[in-house]
Amino acid sequence: MAKRSTRRRARPGEFNAEHYREEESKVRALFPDRAGGPGDSAPNVQRDQSYLRRIKPRSDGQGGLIEAIEEHNLTLALGPAGTGKTYIAVAKAVEALEDGDVGRIVLSRPAVEAGESIGFLPGAMEDKLAPYLRPLYDALADRLSPKRLRGLMNEGLIEIAPVGYMRGRTLNNAFVVIDEAQNCTFGQLKMLLTRLGWNSTMVVTGDPHQSDLLPELSGLAGVAEKLEAVEDIAVIRLGQEDIVRHPLVASMLDVL
Repeated sequence: MAKRSTRRRARPGEFNAEHYREEESKVRALFPDRAGGPGDSAPNVQRDQSYLRRIKPRSDGQGGLIEAIEEHNLTLALGPAGTGKTYIAVAKAVEALEDGDVGRIVLSRPAVEAGESIGFLPGAMEDKLAPYLRPLYDALADRLSPKRLRGLMNEGLIEIAPVGYMRGRTLNNAFVVIDEAQNCTFGQLKMLLTRLGWNSTMVVTGDPHQSDLLPELSGLAGVAEKLEAVEDIAVIRLGQEDIVRHPLVASMLDVL
């Protein structure tokens, strides 16, 4: 009788330790500072990779946004999905931190569901907020190696928090990014903008036409209109010509 293969297929309902280890090694922790991350069981994931230190604009609008961030302490970036608003803001934040221009990065995003309720989320506060803050982690992970990102978060040099936890703070020597600001009310944006402290830069990003709030509740368009007349504040409006996602995104926005 033929010799049985040592690598047999697991029966239904049977725990396959080898398959579990293979699948676990593919997972990247949402919160790198927490125990149980991929580095605990797959050291090869921890290898340092080569990341671009500086970003280059892919459109005139993106070039104007990068220039505005470098020259102003407060910049509002408004535009449709796919124009690179969040990515550019986070990339400039990482540059400022790595160059020693600021002492920390603070990223904030409203915890607003996009059109449907996801119900009760189990776990600690970080677990409940994970789905809302995931895009910010993705942008950071694209600019920093997993090992470097983990170290900066453990040291408190990178902080990601929902809008509700920003009240009462003064953010000195920090690069602050407020993402998805179209889902903030006028009062929330006023509160966030007044968090700006000494030697700090703040970038507010959002698309006033893609709010998950009722039109009369979203405050981004009104705030941008008022601040556009204030000296030393930059309001950059990106358009469909600045979209860097699949060309179909721009085509869809033309008809939707």
